[in-house]
Amino acid sequence: MQENRVHVWEETIILPTYPVYPPEKAPLFLENRAYQGSTGKVYPLPVTEKISDQKEDMAYHAVFLENDFLFIMILPELGGRIQRALDKTNQYDFVYYNHVIKPALVGLTGPWVSGGIEFNWPQHHRPSTYSPVDFSFRENADGSASVYVSEIDKMYGTKGMASFTLYPDKSYIEIKGQLFNRTDLPQTFLWWANPAVPVNDHTFSVFPPDVHAVMDHGKRAVSTFPVATGEYYKYDYSAGVDISCYRNIEVPTSYMAAHSDYDFIGNFDEKKDAGLLHVADHHIAPGKKQWTWGNSDFGQAWDRNLTDEDGPYIELMTGVYTDNQPDFTWLKPYEEKTFTQYFMPYKHVGRVKNATKDAALNLELDNGHCMLKAYASGKYPQTVIKVIKNDEILFSDTADLSPDTYYEASFNTTLTELTGCTAVIFDKDQKELVRYTAAPRELEPLPAPAAALPAPSELKSVEELYLAAAHLEQYRHATFLPEDYYMEGLRRDTTDIRLNDGYGILLYKQGRFQESIPYFENAIQKQTWKNPNPASGEAYFHLGLALTMCGNDEEAFDAFYKSTWCADTQSCGFYWLSCLSARKKRCQEALEFIDQSLIRNWHNMKARTLKATLLRVLSRDNGAFIEESLKIDPLDLGLLYEEAIASGNRECWIKQMRTPAHNYLALSLDYVKAGFYEDAFSILSAYKESSPMVAYYQGYILEKMGDIAQAKEYYSKGEKSDSSGCFPNQPEEILILEGVIAALHKAPNAHYYLGCLLYDKRRYEGAAAHWELALLQNPEFAMASRNLAIYYYNKEHDIPKALDYMKKAFELESTYPRFL
Repeated sequence: MQENRVHVWEETIILPTYPVYPPEKAPLFLENRAYQGSTGKVYPLPVTEKISDQKEDMAYHAVFLENDFLFIMILPELGGRIQRALDKTNQYDFVYYNHVIKPALVGLTGPWVSGGIEFNWPQHHRPSTYSPVDFSFRENADGSASVYVSEIDKMYGTKGMASFTLYPDKSYIEIKGQLFNRTDLPQTFLWWANPAVPVNDHTFSVFPPDVHAVMDHGKRAVSTFPVATGEYYKYDYSAGVDISCYRNIEVPTSYMAAHSDYDFIGNFDEKKDAGLLHVADHHIAPGKKQWTWGNSDFGQAWDRNLTDEDGPYIELMTGVYTDNQPDFTWLKPYEEKTFTQYFMPYKHVGRVKNATKDAALNLELDNGHCMLKAYASGKYPQTVIKVIKNDEILFSDTADLSPDTYYEASFNTTLTELTGCTAVIFDKDQKELVRYTAAPRELEPLPAPAAALPAPSELKSVEELYLAAAHLEQYRHATFLPEDYYMEGLRRDTTDIRLNDGYGILLYKQGRFQESIPYFENAIQKQTWKNPNPASGEAYFHLGLALTMCGNDEEAFDAFYKSTWCADTQSCGFYWLSCLSARKKRCQEALEFIDQSLIRNWHNMKARTLKATLLRVLSRDNGAFIEESLKIDPLDLGLLYEEAIASGNRECWIKQMRTPAHNYLALSLDYVKAGFYEDAFSILSAYKESSPMVAYYQGYILEKMGDIAQAKEYYSKGEKSDSSGCFPNQPEEILILEGVIAALHKAPNAHYYLGCLLYDKRRYEGAAAHWELALLQNPEFAMASRNLAIYYYNKEHDIPKALDYMKKAFELESTYPRFL
């Protein structure tokens, strides 16, 4: 390895694997399924329902990072997870290294593997945890190296990226998260990094010293911590049991810190004298959680189900912008949220009292004997270590700290408790590495568990009804419907601004574009009752979106322009003004608008892609701008496309786009919105596999360009493509599929896809109507018959009719076991 540089490389590795069977070809509408306290819906993702019992060697593409202290292996083909993290100084795998890929049906869409560090967003467990992601890596000028993993979420359209950086002289992994809402509407997310750690009877979870209470998913139950004294997870701890110790927890158990003002969480194996620490600013990373299958026959059975020989583990999850599961945070349109996390091994220090990315320390008192232990994640010669109380120095020492070793010292004292004592470590330049001040462990009252949401009729005010509806949307509730609360609120007050805007957005998400317009107009009418210039431009912006989807660009332009009068919608309003101007070939005007958008939101990557495109179309040099933009997000697909055009090298871009059609469809829509139809068509033409939606998109684009005859050819091509696993869900795809149906004499597949999309949006009657038409136009369409059976059983409660349709589906495809 080159001195003072981190080595980064990629190679193909072989891992013993229990393969998964092909995913289910039928759409699964799991509307009321609860998963991790939130919705368990999976559409538009396919579900895998079977895993092989036979192990075989399989090849994986791996990316490695290595310095003098750490060896890190990342698997982009399995969700971009960190599969291995080895402390080279003591050969300790500080995250659980599972030597076999042995998935179980634990994940939202099926396969899930234990071990390593899994990254969960936009919900837990991540829908794509077992799926490939976009990735790249690079060496940095300071000698560090970074690996980037990224994906555009199929369910909600948000983009999540993480960079893993190793520095030459540090024993920590720096993880920078970058979450971007590339959609036009508010979206929600949570982010939990999920490191697994190996455990045995000598392993403890190390929560900060101010954690006195822990809570279950959804804050439904609460327990004292670390000693539980009541019932938790239906287990009796009344005798007083230390639940920070793995061996003491016999049943599957989650607990999340109710509150902490510290920045760390960890675990420690007293037998191996080593552990893991996570450090992040608690102001944005409050989540601290442990999960275990339980130290019992049941838990050991799950250990065997997930590994062949690596034994038990616990999950030591860390939440950013979240402190519970579920606990979602909003991302406004084109908003970016960023954060930094650090994972590092440590040794000998035991149950840490405080930790930073630079150092960790422990201070303990036992019968007049004070013990001080410390560990550093870098080389710090001549550090000063002190223990102070009331300006009196109780202990002072100078020592060299390094990841290779640890520090331990002791001194006698007359103190009977450490309250008020401060232990602190400075480097030779007097920079503080870590500090801990012992505080009294007060008996605080336990927080109350969460209460169930009352029925709409039981809420007292329209404000409570709005907040309830917003809560259900934000937390993606599995069974309660936000529209029930919106409608009750609007029944009481038809003019309420927030209820009208919120319900309008709900209708828009369901593809009821025309129906949403009056609600946005009602919100604006009330906003401007006495003030023609309201404080928020959201209703104007949402009105612009709905008008655009209805083909009324002129009125939409006016609505978007008015939204730019308000700070909260300036960036997104100017972005859409740029799109509408570009549609009319007024590219100079569009460039001025997009510059206004970027002034308000410098990291709006969709705006950056549009600006790069406008500069190209105006025959201006966009190279420096593209380079600057890719430093912000090296995996932005639009800017990589623009870079490919500028360089004439499309191969690298196509490789980055990968095989699934999803990236091509998502990127092409960005260009369609701005009227750059040739580019959108070119992007889709680079996809070489067969996909009905790719062909439909191309036909839609050709129709926009005025080539009706060729558009029909592509629509027909899409109709002939295999319908298995095609699950459209974007609002824009409603217009595309309606275009196919209008253009072709027969389009049973388009009717079927549109029915699936509408059913997912809870537009059940419309979905059934399209499935009926699909079956009318193609009586052999077994899946359309199956879907109608679901509709008549679940929505019409017509069991005989549902059975008739299911029997028909089985007769048409009797080899398909799901129909049976």
